[in-house]
Amino acid sequence: MSEDAPRMTSHRPYLLRALYEWIADNGMTAHLLVDATHAGVQVPPSAVKEGKVVLNIAARAVAGLELGNEAVSFTARFGGVSQQVWVPVAAVLAIYARETGQGMALPEDVGGPAPDDEPPSPPSPEDDPAAKRAHLRVVK
Repeated sequence: MSEDAPRMTSHRPYLLRALYEWIADNGMTAHLLVDATHAGVQVPPSAVKEGKVVLNIAARAVAGLELGNEAVSFTARFGGVSQQVWVPVAAVLAIYARETGQGMALPEDVGGPAPDDEPPSPPSPEDDPAAKRAHLRVVK
């Protein structure tokens, strides 16, 4: 690649969104394989196995799913407790359908952000309205 060529943004979030839509359109359950040791990953430590975590991101399993250019974020229940999850896109190793295993291991970026770019900081828990207790109760 020549020095004069314009620098493109990461292709990873675009692949992630496209594959998520494909999996959901086919009625399957989308799972992410995440490198939990990557800087900025916020997942419950109890879900991490050998430095990796598999996250169910199907619409019925999460709330507030955002597949952004910088990170994947959502709220999910772990052991019955609602928790905010924040995963930098660079930490996502693969996306696949649980039922069939079809999906893709995400390739490394070529010509990603400049080395002097700082990764975005995850949102603080006190700024997150989803972290507040829900106002729902069981009615018998």
